[in-house]
Amino acid sequence: MPRWRTAFARLRRRIPVSLGAKLVAILTGIALLGAGAVTLLLALVITPGFEQLEQAAVNGHVERTRAALAEYASKVEISVRDYGDWNGSYDYMGSPNRAFEEDSFASSAMTNLGINGMAYVTPRGQVVLARWLDIDSGRDAPDMRARMLETIGRIDFTRALAGKNSTSFYVRLGDQIAVLGIALVRRTDGSGPARGYVTMARLLTSKQLSTLLQVEARLDVSRPVPDAVVTQHGESLAVAVPIRGAGGAPVASATYQVPRDLSALGRDMLLFAAGGTVLLLLVVMAVLSLMIARLVLRPLHRVERHMGLVRRSGDLLPLTEKARGDEIGSLVSSFNGMLSQLKDLREQVEAQSFKLGQSESAVAVMHNVRNALNPVSTVLSQRLAQPAVADRALLDRALAELADEAIPAARRQKLAAFLAAAFESEARAREEHAAQMAIGRDALQNVLEIIGKQQEQAHERPPLDSCDVTDIVARNATIARYSGGSSIAFHFPSKPHWALANRVLVSQVIGNLFANAAEAIAATGRDSGSISVTIREQDGKIEITIRDDGEGFDPETGAKLFQRGFSTRQGKMGGLGLHWCANSMIAMGGSLALRSDGKGTGARAVLTLQAADGQRTGIAA
Repeated sequence: MPRWRTAFARLRRRIPVSLGAKLVAILTGIALLGAGAVTLLLALVITPGFEQLEQAAVNGHVERTRAALAEYASKVEISVRDYGDWNGSYDYMGSPNRAFEEDSFASSAMTNLGINGMAYVTPRGQVVLARWLDIDSGRDAPDMRARMLETIGRIDFTRALAGKNSTSFYVRLGDQIAVLGIALVRRTDGSGPARGYVTMARLLTSKQLSTLLQVEARLDVSRPVPDAVVTQHGESLAVAVPIRGAGGAPVASATYQVPRDLSALGRDMLLFAAGGTVLLLLVVMAVLSLMIARLVLRPLHRVERHMGLVRRSGDLLPLTEKARGDEIGSLVSSFNGMLSQLKDLREQVEAQSFKLGQSESAVAVMHNVRNALNPVSTVLSQRLAQPAVADRALLDRALAELADEAIPAARRQKLAAFLAAAFESEARAREEHAAQMAIGRDALQNVLEIIGKQQEQAHERPPLDSCDVTDIVARNATIARYSGGSSIAFHFPSKPHWALANRVLVSQVIGNLFANAAEAIAATGRDSGSISVTIREQDGKIEITIRDDGEGFDPETGAKLFQRGFSTRQGKMGGLGLHWCANSMIAMGGSLALRSDGKGTGARAVLTLQAADGQRTGIAA
């Protein structure tokens, strides 16, 4: 059997059988399905909306980052443009002088501009003057100056400006990032040919980036991303925005964590909506359960209790309920009408039961008498069919020859031996005849006992006495050997077993069961069979099991065997024997059960009686 069928069968066995439990289970299932459907619907509606809002917020963060970086670079470009479009710078590039250098490259001037590095470059790319100032300490930083000059040396100024007067972009100075601004050196009014370039550099640190973005950010110089990347974590989003240099190539990444507030809000809203919906469904289901219990289940329980009262007491009293115009009121009216009809039918059945009981008792007695007379008929038939032991004419001839004195001695000895053997065979036949007559006498004695006890059995409960069931089995087994044409071997215990029963009734029941077993063996078509009897005592009971190797019967028909008129063999009218046997066992406080594993496997009859403990103890003593 497949596993899913086994699991389904177990599930069906676990389903509650009461109407109230079924309704509760159905309502619970509906509530669960409804809650699941509503939760799914809310998830389909709420989750995508908040995901879109979260994506829009992330895009806003990316754009603000780009804007902040562009603004940071534009400030440097404005400052470098001021120095480029200045007559002082124009004159200095035409004729460098110490005074301009001390004034324009002073620490205070660079600090006020927020510039770390500054340089003047000729149109041929030669550096006229360069300085790098550590604004925090106010000291020059030769190593950073060297890095700046190295970076300036790699820049194509004409290509970088692309026809403009000024530009700005980010450059990498070792493991640091700076904004580099470039502007042409011209007069203040923009006239005259350009005499070179002025550059300014401002460092961008993680702290400055965090101040710009108003979030805790850091610079990732080693792994710049080509485009904005958003990585989702459990409670936050990791955002990486490229910091682009000359030509748009990324030189670093601005990375920071953004809390997923919108996702958490959407999740909380989904849980709140789902929880509220489930709670509402549970309240609705609870109210429905209470209403169903009050309007349907309680009236049905009152009907059920009244039915149990009628079943226990036997009094067909009507159910008194308030008049109702619904289905429950119609059910109560129909129920009371049924009780009224049953009361009338009971009176009719009681009037007919007496007559039927008399007729059934008589038929049962005749059935038992027939079973008891079968051995007598068999014994007489065997006796009539048995041929003579020796031919009478042959015996007379042998006697005549033996009386003749002229017969030789050897012949006389043979005749004497022949006559002795004939007389011995006749004696054995007489003994066998006497044994068979004794069996017939026992069978007739059973008939007389059945007829003698009938009147007493018809009017009162059979008297119960202590009787040895082993002796009753042995006696009926001896008689049953002659109840049919088959050769039947009997096996039964020899130890006495005492039961509290009516000896005559038990003998009739066992005789009926032996007769049925013999018929079952004959129905197989065999000439021989076996019947075994086992007796055991357990929990104050005597259990007698009669087994045969006859035709058996289907287990489904076991309960029908005790019905009047039912028989497993076609063409046979009967069934009164087993019906009577079952009633007789019940009358003695016992029981009778018939069992079989199927056609061709034989059958078992199990009789149960009360053990006669006191009688058995007294007899044993």
